[in-house]
Amino acid sequence: MHARTAPALVLASGSPRRSDLLSAAGLQFEVIVPKVAETSGPALTIRELTTWNAMRKALDVARQRPGAAVLGADTLVALDDRIIGKPGDLSEARAILGHLSGRVHEVCTAVFICSQGRAQTRSFHVFSRVKFRELNEREITKYLAKVNPLDKAGAYAAQGHGAEIIQEIRGSYSNVVGLPMEETLRVLREFGLEIDSR
Repeated sequence: MHARTAPALVLASGSPRRSDLLSAAGLQFEVIVPKVAETSGPALTIRELTTWNAMRKALDVARQRPGAAVLGADTLVALDDRIIGKPGDLSEARAILGHLSGRVHEVCTAVFICSQGRAQTRSFHVFSRVKFRELNEREITKYLAKVNPLDKAGAYAAQGHGAEIIQEIRGSYSNVVGLPMEETLRVLREFGLEIDSR
């Protein structure tokens, strides 16, 4: 009887931040960008919407790699029950940062991991709370000149220049970056991936 081999890991995301987090954890993985558009809907909660998007990304890629453990993720921001995704242009990015200024908002990342070859799926979501500093127009302009806000939920990134606009993060920092690593590594172990404890 042959021993069960650990599945390969595939990241179903074009996010360089998620790739960086998995690499920093010592994981070897392949990146395949899913061919599905992120959806939105006023009837869905932030948890439902992120889970739906993460599932669609993972399942789209899983068809190409049936023997692998495929990880899809989606991150959104919410303030006053309003879900905030990626801005469509710089004007919208400026408006979003002004709206978040001086306030506490939630960041939700949902993760969906599946292996078609094992008929195994797991999903979970993690919330973090982020408080922005009070930002004036000049500070917002300065921040937007340093980053590309158009590929980031909420028009900002926690890493890099994030310290210039963020006052406090409560909960998982990596969740705000785009992937809650503690929970993700635990589930990947359940899928049979060997992960060093560091």
